[in-house]
Formats: sequence, C-alpha cells, structure tokens
Amino acid sequence: MSESKPNGKPQPRTGKSLKAQQRRQEILGIAMDAFAAHGYNNASLAEIADRAGVTQAGVLHYFRSKAQLLTSVLALRDETDIEQLGTDRPRGLAFLRHLVDTVRHNTEREGIVRLYAVLSAESVTDGHPAQEYFRDRYAGLRALVAEALAEACELGETRPDLDVEEAASALIAVMDGLQIQWLLAPDSVDMTAATNRVITALLADLTGKPT
Repeated sequence: MSESKPNGKPQPRTGKSLKAQQRRQEILGIAMDAFAAHGYNNASLAEIADRAGVTQAGVLHYFRSKAQLLTSVLALRDETDIEQLGTDRPRGLAFLRHLVDTVRHNTEREGIVRLYAVLSAESVTDGHPAQEYFRDRYAGLRALVAEALAEACELGETRPDLDVEEAASALIAVMDGLQIQWLLAPDSVDMTAATNRVITALLADLTGKPT
C-alpha cells in the first residue's frame, strides 16, 4: 500500500529496510540519467529496470507509475538545490552575486543541468506530467529573485524605480539560456564567467553606478 500525504495523493513506497531504501535511490539515479538523456517520453521503464537489475514490476514496486518516478526525480533535484543554498540565503544584491556561485556549482553536475534543460523544454507540451512542476518552479524562482531585489530597494542598494518582476524574469532567462549553450558546447562557453558578466552589468544598471 502506498503512502499518502494529507492532500490524498499517493506517494512512492519507501520501503522499511536499508536495502530497499538503497535500491530506491539507485533506481532514482538511473531514472535521472535516462530522463536527462532521452526526455520523459522517450525514456522507457524497461531500460531503467534493466539498468537497475530489476523487472518493470520491481520499479513499480517503489514508484506506482512512470509519472510518479519523474516527480520523485524532480523532488530529488530540488533537495540537492536546497542543501546547496542552506537554511539562510543572502539578502538584497548579495543574492545576485550568490547566483554566480550557484552556476559555478552547476558546472560540476552536468547530469542535473541536462535533466532540467530537457524536461523544462519538454514540459510545455500538452499533458506533460512535469508541466505543473515547472510552472510552479519558475513562479517560485521569479518570486525568490524579485524578493531579493525588493530587499535591495529597501536597503537603498538599488534605484527606487526598479521593476523587480521584470528584472527577475530577465535574469532567469539569461541563466537558463546559458545552460543550454554550455550543454551544447562546454569547451566554448564559460557559463560562470558569462553569468558573472551579466549580473555585473545588471548590478550596474540597478544601482546606477559601475560595479
């Protein structure tokens, strides 16, 4: 029987033994690689099961469906991001500078970056199981950056006429675009340096003075 959250949605079976938990994490790692390489629609449970050394029924013992396996992979990705950010994020314009460190860290985890790029693009198609996830994620990212920019306004770090929502959307668009360029040509695109240049230029615009 699957576990359920208060909202009634079935959750993945976690298993009680250490061996079961280790097998579940192994399946998640393999599924993450498969979704990143082939996308959700083209990745097959048969391939994931074969690489994990179990049957498809074995995969479905831990995850009730392919869609639930996908949402579990995305949840694992979010846990990694939360651990990286820590309990307290930098405030005001310091948060924008912190984003450069985030990009630098992303260059060391190509698989997760590819997973995000592939699935976020795929999610715009009708009926994609990750569409709601990415819609909420982008809304959350815009709100997070906009909040930091609003803090900067209150601290007197930026111009008082700043449109924080517009600036947040532009910054996220640049960072996502750089990820795709980097994935296609990692030896030609320095994602960290390019992000730093964009944020430096943005800071100069926000503050009205060279940074």
